[in-house]
Amino acid sequence: MNVPPPSKHQLALMIWLAVVPTLVVLNLTLGKALGDLPVVPRTFVLATVAVPIVIYGLMPHLHRLRARLLAAR
Repeated sequence: MNVPPPSKHQLALMIWLAVVPTLVVLNLTLGKALGDLPVVPRTFVLATVAVPIVIYGLMPHLHRLRARLLAAR
């Protein structure tokens, strides 16, 4: 079955499901190491680490999960 691309709302939910846990884990693991940095460099470091994790690591899994869920309908 050919699955259509996600709607804007589905994509927003998928991104949220990938970003929030990633940022929580990164803050828990890197929080003390980055705690003395000002907010802008700290955010830059977190985003530099988080974006590849989300885009290359988590989003492909979420797209496959969405396809399986739609195929099961």
